[in-house]
Amino acid sequence: MRIATWNVNSLAARLGRVEEWIGYARPDVLCLQETKQTDAAFPHGAFAALGYETAHHGDGRWNGVAIVSRVGLEGVATGLGSSDDDEGTRLIAADCGGVRVLSAYVPNGRALDDDHYPAKLAWLARLRQVLDETSAPDQPLAVCGDFNVAPEDRDVWDPSEFVGMTHVSQPERDALAALASWGLVDTFRSRYPDDKLFSWWDYRGGSFHRHRGMRIDLILCTEVLARNTTFALIDRQARKGEKPSDHAPVFIDTSVD
Repeated sequence: MRIATWNVNSLAARLGRVEEWIGYARPDVLCLQETKQTDAAFPHGAFAALGYETAHHGDGRWNGVAIVSRVGLEGVATGLGSSDDDEGTRLIAADCGGVRVLSAYVPNGRALDDDHYPAKLAWLARLRQVLDETSAPDQPLAVCGDFNVAPEDRDVWDPSEFVGMTHVSQPERDALAALASWGLVDTFRSRYPDDKLFSWWDYRGGSFHRHRGMRIDLILCTEVLARNTTFALIDRQARKGEKPSDHAPVFIDTSVD
């Protein structure tokens, strides 16, 4: 099973790019973030024409998440089920081919002294509670998405450029580590320990071509999937060309025991 995640930074602007990528990457499950669409506007028909079922959670503003699957789509659930949902339409889950898949768009946090920063930490803590309430670490589960946290210094192009900023602060990294300690493995990192492997590059300053990025798009899997992961990739090719997202898709190939 090929499981992918991609922050598309507006599906209306990049549907053609997504259709193109599906055509050659052929994911079995694709988690999307930052669709910026309402549920009514989501292009279910376009994905159906490619052989995929879809579920979407969005209100047309800055967030929006979706799961696109060609191996079944059942048991759809949305949101965190708490007041932390005030942070917007950022979580959707479904059963796809025997795997519980979550597509998550973690809040940005904005700045360390901004009210959105503690809300980001609370959102990550609540996500772990959702796992406690709905899943078990011995079951096949993948939490995919834009986490807006670079787990380690090797996941940013120059740690000195991020001092005092979000995405790299210790409380954020601790919150992400606490989520992973539930029983999740960073599957891409488990296969590729090298530094400077990025999934996001700022549009400004030629960051992509200067290799100034961050790895903030993750696929966190339970051990039953992690041990069967045979391949993982950040597809930098999809960050090139006309009207790309500022994120590249990330995917793994795995199987269920």
